[in-house]
Amino acid sequence: MISDDRMEQRLKDAVVAPGTPLTEALKRLDANGMGVLLLANADRRLIGIITDGDVRRHILAGGSLAVSCESIASRHPRVANRGMTTSELLDLMGGSRDDTVDHLPVLTDDGIVVGLVLRRDLVAADDTFTAVIMAGGYGKRLMPLTTDIPKPLLPVGDRPLMERTIERLRRAGIRRVNVATHYLSDKITDHFGDGREFGVEMRYVTEDRPLGTAGALRLMEAPTGPFLVVNGDILTGVNYQDMLAYHRENGAIATVGVRKYDVEVPYGVIDCSGVAVSALREKPVQQFLVNAGMYLLDPAAVAYIPVDERFDMTDLIQRLLAEGRKVVAFPVVEYWLDIGKPADYERAQQDVLQVRA
Repeated sequence: MISDDRMEQRLKDAVVAPGTPLTEALKRLDANGMGVLLLANADRRLIGIITDGDVRRHILAGGSLAVSCESIASRHPRVANRGMTTSELLDLMGGSRDDTVDHLPVLTDDGIVVGLVLRRDLVAADDTFTAVIMAGGYGKRLMPLTTDIPKPLLPVGDRPLMERTIERLRRAGIRRVNVATHYLSDKITDHFGDGREFGVEMRYVTEDRPLGTAGALRLMEAPTGPFLVVNGDILTGVNYQDMLAYHRENGAIATVGVRKYDVEVPYGVIDCSGVAVSALREKPVQQFLVNAGMYLLDPAAVAYIPVDERFDMTDLIQRLLAEGRKVVAFPVVEYWLDIGKPADYERAQQDVLQVRA
């Protein structure tokens, strides 16, 4: 367990007023890295809790971020009492049930918050959680920058993009990282070596010919636990432990990171019923969820990938859906940028200070 001083700091980071807007809650969730906020009044009497999963489900349902935390909070969360043993806390969290939680507010008998216990306080990190970085692309849209440097090694701020990706993986407790390479592969392997300098164990698969964003997975050692697949040209502040918890909570074989993308129609749009005009909408905004280039897969998903064929992650998702397997969307509400074009690369240089990696 943690010291009293650290617990007090944890509570300062986690406790917010019930009327806090979701926009502010997202900043607090990103800053505290715990995946939960405790809604309490001035004397720390618990009103409810809100998790990052609650916010993501609200976004998937088309909800606004202008509402208060209280409007989507869980009013009757599972709570712990002071003095509970580790086994009692884990049992309350539901370690062997489907309805598990990863955090327990600790209350006095009259409902005052005096602590917050996280699952990670009680159990060791899951060392079966691994990652794959897709780093084999040519980066043609970034030529001539990528003439002699593979896109994942392009500097973003004071270090290569892929170093930032690996640091975020390491912060999520991932210690084994596979890398799929093709274009200028030796530059990537020479830079990272076995990964020890970067706090991880790295292994490489070099494609003789491009096999797509999923095909290379068949060249790697079969995973024994859930694994993350992330494109090598993504700059993001996502907490991958949150993504893993969301994946497990939803019982999916695959979880797809998605990003809300708004498209404003620059004209007034006419709605018609036959020849009759039924409505006029001035410059409406259409909202879409777009692929964010990160996927969390169970080991069983690999069996759906053909051997030695070009096969993309989009093909895999379509196959899983066709087979009736459960695939869920994980809204990325943290910072995210696909560095695929020169304008995006320039923006990354300006935005890099926003990303804690």
